[in-house]
Amino acid sequence: MSRGLGGKTLFITGASRGIGLAIALRAARDGANVVIAAKSSVPNPKLPGTIHTAAAAVEAAGGSALAVTCDVREEESVRAAVDAAVARFGGLDVLVNNASAIWLRGVLDTPMKRFDLMQQVNARGSFLCAQACLPHLLKSASPHVLTLAPPPTLDPRWWGPHTGYSLAKMGMSFVTLGLAAEFAGRGIGISALWPRTVIATDALKMIPGVDVAGCRTPEIVADAAHALLCRTAEATNGRFFIDEEVLREAGIADFSGYAVQPGQPLMPDLFLD
Repeated sequence: MSRGLGGKTLFITGASRGIGLAIALRAARDGANVVIAAKSSVPNPKLPGTIHTAAAAVEAAGGSALAVTCDVREEESVRAAVDAAVARFGGLDVLVNNASAIWLRGVLDTPMKRFDLMQQVNARGSFLCAQACLPHLLKSASPHVLTLAPPPTLDPRWWGPHTGYSLAKMGMSFVTLGLAAEFAGRGIGISALWPRTVIATDALKMIPGVDVAGCRTPEIVADAAHALLCRTAEATNGRFFIDEEVLREAGIADFSGYAVQPGQPLMPDLFLD
């Protein structure tokens, strides 16, 4: 078994469930230290999982866990969570910007409260978490900032149907682009990862009209993230990766095991040709 992330400390936002939890569990299998940073400190009747159940799962998988309540919209909350992580594990090696808010509606059907939430969580939250973590990451031997965001695009077909969400998600992409340029040559890999197909998460199931039978499981993104985080920082900085392409480069060609229902036609994810 690979020990590629063994002893590394990962700070993962939105890690109480879904893709964030899958990335945490994959790192835990290496023996990593994982900071579960999310708002879900108490059970939600609509969404399973809390920071505490996620931390227990990380421990069971072979890692060391710290559960911290963290709202990426609040500067004090983020900085307190980072301070707690450094106090517990002595430093940081990886930041995974996974926390994200989604609302796939047009302008007339988008309440400003929902618009503001997406901007605060997605682009601003990624920027804030990077700002808080970077002083510690730059002390690591091979640090990474990995953001779950698509390759930047200005294609109107991805903007017209849901301008608010596209603005928020592309904001994460542009934050990645800017930080990678700013810190180029500093020994840190700042990159983004996006799935080729829609991923079956609990949050996705709450969106009307989405059939998860045509989705893949979060584990495909987690395995791709693991492969990227085991690369050198220089090999990833400033790049936008697609999960399938990363896994093919790692020698994996059969993705059928990631399908929710093998043989079912898969839904391509947003923002990709």
